[in-house]
Amino acid sequence: MEFITQLQKVYTTNANTEQQQQMEAYMRHLFPFHGIKAPIRKQLLKEVIKEHTTFLQEHVRDVVKVLYQLPQREYQYSAMELLDKFARKKYLEEDSELITKLITTHSWWDTVDFISKHILGHYLFLFPSQKRTLIDAYSESNNIWLNRAAILFQLGYKDATNEKELFNQCYKHKDSREFFIQKAIGWALREYGKVQPKAVLSFVKNTPLAPLSEREAIRRL
Repeated sequence: MEFITQLQKVYTTNANTEQQQQMEAYMRHLFPFHGIKAPIRKQLLKEVIKEHTTFLQEHVRDVVKVLYQLPQREYQYSAMELLDKFARKKYLEEDSELITKLITTHSWWDTVDFISKHILGHYLFLFPSQKRTLIDAYSESNNIWLNRAAILFQLGYKDATNEKELFNQCYKHKDSREFFIQKAIGWALREYGKVQPKAVLSFVKNTPLAPLSEREAIRRL
């Protein structure tokens, strides 16, 4: 695809060895990087998008799948942002398969958190009939990143948050020893606490959460 070829050329040209080493170290050397900081990368992506807007409107899902298989982490970031930009108002019901694939491929907090809030969250807002099946499957999974997504998908809902759903997910995973699950519980509760602080405080008071989850939940209350 010409879009991907051009994007690879632009990212390679703008690679920074020093920043690459810092970024890879920050991500525990789990993924290779070009070493392009986010503001610059987003600007480069924006410039390439301008030349391929029509193509992306029609083929963004195919582009996302290819980008997600490229080694450097910048391509996964770009893939997520492209899907959010071009499919946000045009999600299809069957996109749940692609979303699940993205969450479980090259998984780490940096991609899973964006997908959970901006992609999964918006998809389920558009297709509420899919929520029960999808979130139950995520929550029951042995994959901690799917568990984390089930906890975090309402991050952007604010007043539209389903309180019962949020508290159920937090309660269900409260005994997890996984750092990323404990952190997700605290984060999700803290965000909801911005609109319903009394409800969050009551839940925390009456639920034996892990210390990390409790600390994160009430940190700003």
